[in-house]
Amino acid sequence: MNPIQGLHHLTVMASDPQKNVDFFTQVLGQRLVKVTVNFDDPGTYHLYYGDETGAPGTIMTYFPWPGAARGQRGNGEIVAAAYAAPAASQGYWTTRLQSFGVPFSEHTRFGSPAVRFEDPDGLWVELIFEDGAAVPSFWPNSPVPREHALSGFHSVTGWVAQTARTEALLTGPLGFTRVGSEPDAEGTRTRYRGQSDGVGLYIDLVERPGQPHGQFSAGSVHHVALRTVDDTEQLEYQTLLGEHGYQVTPVQDRQYFHSIYFREHSGILFEVATDAPGFPDDEPVEGLGKHLKLPAWYESKRAAIEARIKPIVNHEYGVTIGGKGHGQTSSQPGASISAGPRVDGPHQGQPVMTTGRALQDARAAVILVHGRGGSAEDILNLSQQFNLSAFAYVAPQAQGHTWYPESFLAPLDRNEPGLSSGLQMIDDVVATLGEQGIAPEHIVIGGFSQGACLALEYVARNARRYGGVFAFSGGLIGPDGTPRDYPGTLDGTPVFIGCSDVDGHIPLRRVEESAEILAGHGAKVDKRIYPGMGHTINEDEISAVQKMLQDVAALSV
Repeated sequence: MNPIQGLHHLTVMASDPQKNVDFFTQVLGQRLVKVTVNFDDPGTYHLYYGDETGAPGTIMTYFPWPGAARGQRGNGEIVAAAYAAPAASQGYWTTRLQSFGVPFSEHTRFGSPAVRFEDPDGLWVELIFEDGAAVPSFWPNSPVPREHALSGFHSVTGWVAQTARTEALLTGPLGFTRVGSEPDAEGTRTRYRGQSDGVGLYIDLVERPGQPHGQFSAGSVHHVALRTVDDTEQLEYQTLLGEHGYQVTPVQDRQYFHSIYFREHSGILFEVATDAPGFPDDEPVEGLGKHLKLPAWYESKRAAIEARIKPIVNHEYGVTIGGKGHGQTSSQPGASISAGPRVDGPHQGQPVMTTGRALQDARAAVILVHGRGGSAEDILNLSQQFNLSAFAYVAPQAQGHTWYPESFLAPLDRNEPGLSSGLQMIDDVVATLGEQGIAPEHIVIGGFSQGACLALEYVARNARRYGGVFAFSGGLIGPDGTPRDYPGTLDGTPVFIGCSDVDGHIPLRRVEESAEILAGHGAKVDKRIYPGMGHTINEDEISAVQKMLQDVAALSV
């Protein structure tokens, strides 16, 4: 098995799609090589930029989410993308950036001059001026002359709390070589080199112990993809990474390459992508980026998708792609909404926090219920891992950070009035979403620990068809023998329940009992028990719920 060759592509969140197109094509001279949609959220564009053909190592990709708030840089994410530029082109590029009114700062990266500036949403973009591999296939219509053209990626920079564990991944199963370290304004920068002789060779890590994690939104990197030769080698990496303890996804068909994903210990999400089949697979090189391309499974929804996405102009052809759109906006993370009618109880009047798409523009919603000692703001971080922009993510806050005072296995009356107040809080949010036109079948309700228990109890007591339900380490509430003769039916609602077999808070028998009861009330239950996991959430659980959300997003187009 060959070592990883280097960088394949980088995928980032954006806000305004036209500003994104203008910046990469008109300022940086990159070709818009593919206009498609997020396969997991078909109401959102997926825009690809690169050289003439979109060669691996040149590909910058964006999910533009109109109106999205800016993210915040922090540990556990890629914070900068660097392009390679000819050593003699520094003066050309500084003059060009000035002519477009793009502020920049000057730096040195391992002896090479560099400039840093921001894309329209705040992602750090850097140009490293050093001679190396030429651009794989120069785009002849680029506004940047060939002699000054960006060659493709030089490197990416990740911020981590500790370099050692990420280094073990890079220099171990991935086959990178440690180049060296140097001081950085944020900490110590260490560079690692892939094994190719082409473009996109380097990953830099900056160690920032004790610093906060990033907040994902516009301008944030969702994942960095690494190159592998073909499907056979990708499967070898899938096995090897699993043997090293990483939770690796099944192979995903991304139409233009195949992908597997895994999250590294620091929090960075990596992808391993194949070089083939490439972007000319469904349109000729001379017409790349001219039309909205959809995978076969979305062609039947083309009219609805084209009407929803905001129109963009591809300057290469002077054509407009997409429909009129709806000018979707996203609330700032932490914004509050009304929780509907008030009843007496400790949780009524507490804030309800939101992120993601604004309620009036959302097609679907996820209600996230935090656990004991947690907060609405904390559990909203799950939205970053789900990364589906069709949704408004809504999280009610419990008074005192606790929905009810005792164990969920205690007699029901000992957990009042908190229990009833918490259930009413969820019902208030469901009602508010309904007022915004989001029906229960487009609502997913879930939580962790105490929040997972509350979510399951709510849907059992308020049985109807929901978009989905998930419980990370939870079960139905009440002592053994609690009557479970709930009225109504869940009518095929998908329910995911994940828990350890040795969870000190959630007995395995209650998990199994809850799954049986909900299935008996018409739910389609996916119960997964993880040996020795403890009271936490793992990548398999995240992936399972993400698939549930993808199904809801596809149905809500």
